Amino acid sequence: MAVIKLPSRPHIGDTITFPNGVKVRVADIGIPWIQPPAAACDDPECPWHGNLKIRTKLLEVEVESVRMHKAAVVIHEWMHYVPKYKRYERRRRKLHVRVPECIEIKPGDRVIIAETRPLAKTISWVVIGKKEDVVEWSAKREVLTT
Repeated sequence: MAVIKLPSRPHIGDTITFPNGVKVRVADIGIPWIQPPAAACDDPECPWHGNLKIRTKLLEVEVESVRMHKAAVVIHEWMHYVPKYKRYERRRRKLHVRVPECIEIKPGDRVIIAETRPLAKTISWVVIGKKEDVVEWSAKREVLTT
């Protein structure tokens, strides 16, 4: 698998040519407020440069370790309301996620992950970008006419 660093961040729909002649297109994953990574890969299980489709669930998590090949362990923390005591409690769980080669992460990074089809026994999530890749976005106003 090849990874190349690009001089500038590509746009959705751009075609990138690797030195060995392989062409890769930057896909539209359907989330307009996350920018594509600044590198390109020819990994078939990359949502940006491969064929992997993502589902609608998105989480912002913290990376705990990246010891596995093309995978990482992340911690998802959230607040849960307990009606009996009328209070909130913190909950957390560890998830195994797939890390495409074009996205560089290290322990402590905040990343955005998306649900996907099962890729392995315990991996059903994929990293789609870092917290720094999120941009301001507002939906276009549409006027309905009858």
